Amino acid sequence: AAPRVLNVNVGVLGHIDSGKTALARALSTTGSTAAFDRAPQSRARGITLDLGFSCLRTALPPQLGPGPGELQFTLVDCPGHASLIRTIIGGAQIIDLMMLVIDVTKGMQTQSAECLVIGQIACQKMVVVLNKIDLLPEGKRQSAIEKMTKKMQKTLENTKFCGCPIVAVAAKPGGPEAPESENPLGVSELIEVLKSQAYLPSRDPLGHFLMAVDHCFSIKGQGTVMTGTILSGSVSLGDNVEIPALKVTKKVKSMQMFHTPVTYAMQGDRVGVCVTQFDPKLLERGLICTPESLHTIHAAIISLKKIQYFRGALQTKAKFHITVGHETVMGRVMFFSPAPADFNEEIQENVFDFEKDYLYQEEYLSKDSNSSEENKENDQAEVQLPRQQWALLEFEKPVTCPKLCLVIGSKLDTDIHANTCRLAFHGVLLQGMEDKNYTETFLPKLKVYKLKHKEGQVERVMDDYSVIGRSLFKKETNIQIFVGLKVQLSTGEDGIIDGGFGQSGKFKIRIPDGLKPDTKVLLTVASKKKSKAGKGDTTKEDESSKNDSAQPVTVSLLFKRYVFDTQKKMIQS
Repeated sequence: AAPRVLNVNVGVLGHIDSGKTALARALSTTGSTAAFDRAPQSRARGITLDLGFSCLRTALPPQLGPGPGELQFTLVDCPGHASLIRTIIGGAQIIDLMMLVIDVTKGMQTQSAECLVIGQIACQKMVVVLNKIDLLPEGKRQSAIEKMTKKMQKTLENTKFCGCPIVAVAAKPGGPEAPESENPLGVSELIEVLKSQAYLPSRDPLGHFLMAVDHCFSIKGQGTVMTGTILSGSVSLGDNVEIPALKVTKKVKSMQMFHTPVTYAMQGDRVGVCVTQFDPKLLERGLICTPESLHTIHAAIISLKKIQYFRGALQTKAKFHITVGHETVMGRVMFFSPAPADFNEEIQENVFDFEKDYLYQEEYLSKDSNSSEENKENDQAEVQLPRQQWALLEFEKPVTCPKLCLVIGSKLDTDIHANTCRLAFHGVLLQGMEDKNYTETFLPKLKVYKLKHKEGQVERVMDDYSVIGRSLFKKETNIQIFVGLKVQLSTGEDGIIDGGFGQSGKFKIRIPDGLKPDTKVLLTVASKKKSKAGKGDTTKEDESSKNDSAQPVTVSLLFKRYVFDTQKKMIQS
């Protein structure tokens, strides 16, 4: 049997010009097709434009099991600049280990911070590489490296990569123009660190086959080869695979992994799949999958978390660039939380419960959100935050993606040079809406409500069991729809709206348990004062000033209304 090869995908991320490609080149021994800035537009700009892949093979380290074997690191060189953050997000699901490349003369930069965010969402382990140490003067090199190492340790303190290895190297001493004879510094040490960090990634051959294709080309007499990385499931010779973007299904004629024919490949593998009668120009990159396993959706419900480095609130109705699976589209969001009584409920992973009631939110609730201005001044109490929050996403154009997948919201139109994180939230797609008319067919099932609170005043007493109220409704409001709703007086009595009274929006309130004596006194005093002042009495001045100090009796009406209820019913518990 061939010695086993264990493949570990290493994402090489970092700020533009931190030297990621040079580092991948220095590390690698075997190039895979997509490698090293081979796209002409990329070569011209000297910038990596596509997820380049190359690989490095070494002996299997002892912690990964007995016997001979090879450890293969597939180096996924992820683009560092803005328009291409989505490529990284697309590849994130299969990265086992992240290598964050930092220019030692510059330290953390905008994109390094964004890479860190993506790493925390999508990856378990990280190695930091301080590159370009050849630019530091030899005498001061060691102390500069130590200083930057300390700085990086501090930055990583509050992330899941706290305490990760930090290695200093010079991938290409002398820079891009230097002769090839210049040997890289620190690279063999880095390889040892990578080996020590390697682990058996958990791979799952079950589930639908889904592969991210990054290249497509034809081979004379063979057919069309699609190379890429399997994101989920597995594929065998003779399987049918669908190219969902084109709604085409093809049969797998042959497969190769790193120049060796294979009959089977599974999640995490880099593979070339050959099919016949398919024009490679139709698919430069994209997804192929088990037929019918992806859905195309117009809207979705996701559970989400805000990214702590994003400055500013996440507002309902705002638009974000939303990356779902492998596509990025514009979408509008509406945030909602559990009903207040359920704020501490256990988090529901990967499912959404349509039976429950949810509370509409004007913005994502976080420690720094302005729940209410007066709270800030007088009451430093802890704002109660729910353990889980959700959003309804409505896409500007339909998106094709797996049923459960990673979702990232960002503001990619923010200036790339502004020193700010553009990634705003990340989450999991729980429920997609495939019907174009989802607003009619689907949204009414979503029980998100708003709490409405209206306040008015008691105008006067009619008898012991009823009062007249005002200022709760506008003149043109149809009071009939409010009849039977419960209200409460500020003096404590419960009442029921009985109907309108006259034409000006006044209404009658029935008090089933009767008015309290004190309330009656209060109301009679108030209305007497009013009538007195109205009669042009000489004491008008002092009376009206006293009247201000007598608190009017207010009427408050609380009800909830479901956002997507077509009948706009008002509901009281």
